[in-house]
Amino acid sequence: MKKNSVHQMATMAMLAAISIVLMYFVRFPILPAAPFLEYDMADVPILIGTFLFGPVKGLILTILVSLIQGFTVSAASGWIGILMHIFATGAFVIVAGTIYRLKPTRLTAFISLVVGSLGMTLVMIPLNLIFTVRFLGVPREAVMAMLLPTIIPFNLIKAGINSVVTFVVYKSVSRAVDKLAPAEIKDMSTADQSNI
Repeated sequence: MKKNSVHQMATMAMLAAISIVLMYFVRFPILPAAPFLEYDMADVPILIGTFLFGPVKGLILTILVSLIQGFTVSAASGWIGILMHIFATGAFVIVAGTIYRLKPTRLTAFISLVVGSLGMTLVMIPLNLIFTVRFLGVPREAVMAMLLPTIIPFNLIKAGINSVVTFVVYKSVSRAVDKLAPAEIKDMSTADQSNI
């Protein structure tokens, strides 16, 4: 059990580091009308960690990455950026991780990522009405006018791309993580990996 915990912690630390690196190198606006909404791949390692270790560990990973990002590569967005990332990605990992945990198969992974993407998008609607108003210093009506043409499509596109990448790479990453695990953990995880 102790080795299992050490292995999980080491893997989560590695995924957090990869998330920060991806945030630094892969970040660009998708919609010209809202250049402050930037796509990044930081959620991919977090989603992989969620599928590997469950929604609670995924949420812990989300909080850790959000705090590190908020004080480094995304410092310009301040505390608002930290909270928005925690709530948005947190909703994604809780929904997707909970569904995937019920039956870890490729079909369930696909369904969990679709539902998680929709969940994140829905959560971001009230969050933008609360926090983007402060961040941009504009009336709430201005943010409401941005919901359908920019904010909702942006979140669907971002979550969709990250879901596709996660779905494509997860099996390979899980096998690599399994190879690095102590022997007794490999025996315990063989049944789970065979269904993915």
